Parts: sequence; structure tokens; C-alpha cells
Amino acid sequence: MASIAENLTESTSIALIQRIESHVLATPLSPQSITTTYTRQGRGKTPFLLLHGFDSSLLEFRRLMPLLAQASETWAVDLLGFGFTERLPGLSFSPAQIKAHLYYFWKTLIQQPVILVGASMGGATAIDFTLAYPEAVKKLVLLDSAGLSNSPMAGKLMFPPLDYWATEFLRNPRVRQNISRAAYYDKSFASRDAQLCAALHLNCPGWREALIAFTKSGGYGNFSTQLSQIQQSSLILWGKCDRILGTKAATQFEQLLPNSQLVWIENCGHVPHLEQPQITAERILEFVGAN
Repeated sequence: MASIAENLTESTSIALIQRIESHVLATPLSPQSITTTYTRQGRGKTPFLLLHGFDSSLLEFRRLMPLLAQASETWAVDLLGFGFTERLPGLSFSPAQIKAHLYYFWKTLIQQPVILVGASMGGATAIDFTLAYPEAVKKLVLLDSAGLSNSPMAGKLMFPPLDYWATEFLRNPRVRQNISRAAYYDKSFASRDAQLCAALHLNCPGWREALIAFTKSGGYGNFSTQLSQIQQSSLILWGKCDRILGTKAATQFEQLLPNSQLVWIENCGHVPHLEQPQITAERILEFVGAN
């Protein structure tokens, strides 16, 4: 990772990767502790906890994190099976295990209610976590969130050699660049630096095996019937030009979450925290300070 990281050019990317820490986290998931990567900036007030998307890492928050940290303590963590967090052989990598790992991370290092911010798949993780551990979440922020569609059928096809081919396809730099371009409204954001940030974790031991295991688990499904249980104030931020998830789910979340508000971000695709970080931070801070 270090040699590839040397090629990063954006100041926010360089600054965040230099601040990555790790904690040897004890959980009931394994007799062996899990070395969990995270970063923390800022201090004071209710902390933010940022959760990244599918096949991504905490580097996804390189532009948003320093803006939020100016106002309050801000954490970002690599979820179990993703980013640079250790993928121990024999571990299950399913939403249930991700939720348990996240809870013990929160319980061990943060130990107070958080403003939970989830992007894309991280939004589904945030919903799942809030439903299970409402005492740990003061408010909820969803950024172009997953969680309103049924589990994909792809998991049923993840057997050898198709599982290997699928991960090799996803590892292909051209494929990843096409996904990156689709995520942005302004394609200039799909830069070489962005491509490196999105690929640094691919060489971590167990990347392929964990991704296959997560996909076979079915991943995150549809939380529509459970959202009414979430009583925390919730902010739904959505890029108005999202080509990954579209825009229909944004209004569905607003209708299904009891104490929610929807804010559209103009000229923005699937990743407002990367494409419009200043506006995203402003809207989040306004929401946090509103009540």
C-alpha cells in the first residue's frame, strides 16, 4: 500500500492516509482480535461516525471528514471485510457480522451516542446498526443510501470459478474507472488520484475471499418495513443526478423514516461527500445544530 500511496496527489488524500490508525479489536466474532483501521479528527460535541460504501474504504471521506472535524470529533472506520481492516481466515463477512464488529468498535473506542453518517452501502449498514443499537445513535444521516432494494441475485452465482472471475472483473482498473465515472455528475472528479484511493485496499490479504463471502451472504436487503422503528432525527442527502441508485429511493426514505428530511444536492451524482463536500458538510452541520 505504501508504494502506491506515494503516487497520491490530492492533499486531502495524502493527509487522510497519513492519519490512518489501527486498533486490535476484541469481538465475539473470533477468538483472535481483529486489527481494525480507522481515523479520528477534531474534538468536542457529539461525534460523527462515517461509514463507507461497497468495496471501498474510509478514504472515501477524504474531503468531507476535515470539514466535519472543524465542528466536532469525527471518526471513520473500515467496515469488517472492507477497506484495510483485517480479514481473518474463517470469519463470516455478512451484514450481521459487520454490525457486530461495528458495535464493538463503537463500544470500545467511542462509547457515546454518535451522529451516524452512511454513504451508499454504508447507509444500509447505518440503518441496520441503528435498528439494533438505537442507544448508540443520536441522529442518522444517509448519503445516497442503499437499503430499499431486495438482496441481489448475484450471490447465488458466486461459486468457483465464477466467483474468481467476478472479483477479477471488479479488480480491473478500466472497470473501476467506469464505475467511478458513473458515480460523478462532473466526470473530472474521476481522476487518477480518485482511482488510486479506490484501489489501495485491493491488495489487502483476503480481499477476494471476503468480497465473495459478503456477496454469497446476500448483502443488505430491503429495510422498508423496519424504517418506521427508527425514531432518531434523520437527514437524507441525495445527489440529484445519481446514476448508480437513481433518485426514487430518496423520496421513499423520506416517506418511510418518521422524523426525516430530504435535501437534494444539485449538480451531483452518487457521492455528494466527494463531489460536493462543502455543501454536504454544511447541510449536515445545519441538521445537527437544528435541534
